[in-house]
Amino acid sequence: MGENLYLLGHPIGHSKSPIMYNALYEKLGLPWAYEPMDCVDADEARAFLDAREFFSINITTPYKPLAFEAATVRAATAKLARGANVLVQKNGALIAYNVDGEGCVDYLERAGVRFAGSQVVVCGTGPTALSILHACALAGAKRVVLVGRDKERARATLEAYVEQYRTLAFATVDPPAAREGRLSFRAAYEQVDFAFGGYASATRVFSAADVVINATPLGMTEGDPAPFDTALLRGGQTVFDAVYGHGTTALVAGAQKAGCAVFDGQGMLVAQAVATAVMLLEIAGVETGLSREEMFDIMADAAGFAL
Repeated sequence: MGENLYLLGHPIGHSKSPIMYNALYEKLGLPWAYEPMDCVDADEARAFLDAREFFSINITTPYKPLAFEAATVRAATAKLARGANVLVQKNGALIAYNVDGEGCVDYLERAGVRFAGSQVVVCGTGPTALSILHACALAGAKRVVLVGRDKERARATLEAYVEQYRTLAFATVDPPAAREGRLSFRAAYEQVDFAFGGYASATRVFSAADVVINATPLGMTEGDPAPFDTALLRGGQTVFDAVYGHGTTALVAGAQKAGCAVFDGQGMLVAQAVATAVMLLEIAGVETGLSREEMFDIMADAAGFAL
């Protein structure tokens, strides 16, 4: 059965998503068509969502909040991130998910980064940052610190996340961990130390971290500064910048100078596409015979990424 799938956002002409997804679906022999849906304003995007002429859509800037509101059912990943980057139609429901964090952690683990017992700093207070923070917790991080420009905003954002997490963690019987090497949903809530801070006051947090992740938009525009003073970094740390395709960011340059292991957002883009595809294929009842690693290679090659 043919299915219509889209990328919703504006502008999206530069996106590698269509070529990646279509390469995978073609490899699997599926009559699925993945196309860009560039909506110039919220009214146009809302009309597209309301028409529901799709099986699934990925959502990028600036329509993640709109997609979250449009959903009739919200998975825990979307609730905790307070934003959706995937919508799927199933049995008349429009279900919201957020796979940003899963993509980030999956890629870094693929690259050899280990989260179990680690100290992680996540820069940003938006849906992407919260999704990554949650995925780091499920991956077994010992401590995860959410850091933003405004310390009080970071505090309020983290407190809201923890409160929502507590509600969800004890609402039902705790399911087993989704995959080997992950904590169960409740175990992560009970075992991980969640903290917050501001860039100006959290200097020790950066120097003590094993992994530092930038989930802010800083770096998307040429000349953007790093979100924090990169002099705080040291050799042996892992630094991940979710931004990609805009040249070497100030954060990446500073991290390289400090001798850190440095990664940009290309791998996360591919890994979250894999996470989305795995979920959609399962919902559609399609058996692929491909591993996540094989899917990653197919999609990365299609995008022209050397990962």
